[in-house]
Amino acid sequence: MKSEEIRKKFIEFFEKRGHKIVPSSSLVPENDPTTLFTGSGMQPMVPYLLGGDHPAGKRVVNSQKCFRAEDIEEVGDNRHTTFFEMLGNWSFGDYFRTEQIQWISEFLFDEIKINPNKLYVTVFGGDEENNLPKDIEAVELWKAVFAKHGIEAKVVEIGTEENGAKVGMQGGRIFYYGSRKNWWSRAGTPDNMPVGEPGGPDSEMFYEFSSVEHDRKYGEHCHPNCDCGRYLEIGNNVFMTYKKVADGTFEMLPRRNIDFGGGLERIIAAVNNVSDVFKTDLFARVIDFLPNELSNIDKRVVADHMRSSIFMIADGVRPGSNKRDSVLRKLIRICNSKLKALRDHEQVILQIVELYIEQYKNQYPKVFEFKKTINEVIQKEINDVNRTESIRLNRGLMKLDLSRGLKKLDLSRVLDEMQKLHDEEPRAQNVQKGQALKYYTSEQMRHGGELTAEKAFYLHTTEGIDMETILAISRDFGLRHEEDFNEKLEVMSEKHKEISRKGSEQKFKGGLAGHSDMEVKYHTATHLLHQALHDVLGDEVMQKGSNITPERLRFDFSFPRKMTDEEKRRVEEIVNEKIGSKLPVQKIIMPKAEAEKTGARHFFGEKYPDGVSIYYIGEDVDTAYSKEFCGGPHVENIGTLGKFKIQKEEAISAGTRRIKATLE
Repeated sequence: MKSEEIRKKFIEFFEKRGHKIVPSSSLVPENDPTTLFTGSGMQPMVPYLLGGDHPAGKRVVNSQKCFRAEDIEEVGDNRHTTFFEMLGNWSFGDYFRTEQIQWISEFLFDEIKINPNKLYVTVFGGDEENNLPKDIEAVELWKAVFAKHGIEAKVVEIGTEENGAKVGMQGGRIFYYGSRKNWWSRAGTPDNMPVGEPGGPDSEMFYEFSSVEHDRKYGEHCHPNCDCGRYLEIGNNVFMTYKKVADGTFEMLPRRNIDFGGGLERIIAAVNNVSDVFKTDLFARVIDFLPNELSNIDKRVVADHMRSSIFMIADGVRPGSNKRDSVLRKLIRICNSKLKALRDHEQVILQIVELYIEQYKNQYPKVFEFKKTINEVIQKEINDVNRTESIRLNRGLMKLDLSRGLKKLDLSRVLDEMQKLHDEEPRAQNVQKGQALKYYTSEQMRHGGELTAEKAFYLHTTEGIDMETILAISRDFGLRHEEDFNEKLEVMSEKHKEISRKGSEQKFKGGLAGHSDMEVKYHTATHLLHQALHDVLGDEVMQKGSNITPERLRFDFSFPRKMTDEEKRRVEEIVNEKIGSKLPVQKIIMPKAEAEKTGARHFFGEKYPDGVSIYYIGEDVDTAYSKEFCGGPHVENIGTLGKFKIQKEEAISAGTRRIKATLE
């Protein structure tokens, strides 16, 4: 069964059960400082999970584009990808556990014909410290589901991941795990959740690949949450029940919600009993296109990273130095590095782009609409990195002072030679790199230098040179490595990944975006700022994104030049004049076609549902000063905002400016 068919069947299955189809949100989240990218299907749904009214009603379904930067280093195994599609269905205060478990099991077993004997489920085993009860109801519901298929579902108490390694399967079908595994919130376990964060117990579903042997490095015994690859999580039913409050305890949400997310890539693997997502039709054409001289892992990395890059560019991300843009830059450069040994490797990359755009143009027409831009952005980044790679590499190596002899090495001579080669034959990047490195290497080896793991890792993390390039140079020129070079390098990489993971988790502890009093005020102020920029700079301005914290607002917009001091002063005046007018902020829900006719501002090229929310500032929608497609929340009257002050206006990329402002 192909991906397009499974996606279609999922959407239609829940549409028949009263769900409205809503489009995927952008990979770039709006007004959410907790994360750089949309990393789950529930992320755009947070306002509605907290009690807001979704324009489409109480039941919705979609396939959401997702990207998780924390998985970049994991790509290459049988299940990790950076970009993925999350099939999702939601109930906002409507149905709950009984209907969800019944329907999702019907979809898996009856609709797409997954063998129930290969499915295992996990449930929440309770958290005594936080007074959160064991999910007995989910266990009984799953027992009934399996009984319908002639399976007696034995229940096993796992508790923690460590216990799971000791207990193993024990003939179980349903497994109780603790909050580390079967509690869901964006921040992780109940202890880590910030005030205001919604969460609840979940029930995950795992498909068993009998052909995969358990690897004991992950524990003596295998179990559903084992990382050996035998069991693959294909979906998660979240019973969104609680919200964390100021005293650290949990209270019930205004209404109970269902949040289901199932990775399309993994569901395809399970349906076809293929224990490798890269062997599904989503990747097959690109993997088959890549030449056999590439390793299997390199093929997977290229196939994954190029797909992610295409969708990121279509959603407005550009290679750059800020956090979000640097992720895209890293993906493109890794692909370039892994392919550059190939003849005409730039054409290979552009052909991969063509294959993916053709594959996704019906489901996500935006990638086809932005085809020219995608190609131009990728081509420019490849040219830039190839032009500067040798200079950066030699600069980094010389900074390290690998041997006494390098102190005598004339850097200007190397750079002059490289520039001369580039001027004579601009496209001969490999020749350029090879000549410069040959010169460097002969000097290093003549003076007895040694390349240590620590120095190689420095080149990678500080100078931004991909590890594949560093190792390729070592092979080509016979650089001597220290003892246990590879083992030490692996230890450093693991430590670096752990630090990155902790940094990613820490971002969530700042609180739920858009719901504290100050965040709501700043969110409302961005609407005033957006309109004031149009008033002063004209309709060349287009919103590119925003970021709200309790301390300030950040607003990105397209504009070709730096704002003058007079223009900034005028924008401040307009915003403060409007705040002084004490206009109300009101909301109206209407069909998308009618909403567009009102002139309400929105992200052009973005897909919106048939029913949209418009927030407008004024007495009525026709004469409102500002009106935008928006999910809220906002203050009731702009007179409560305080004094608006622009703190900084700067360029963040070509043609894109950023304003940081505060309310006093």
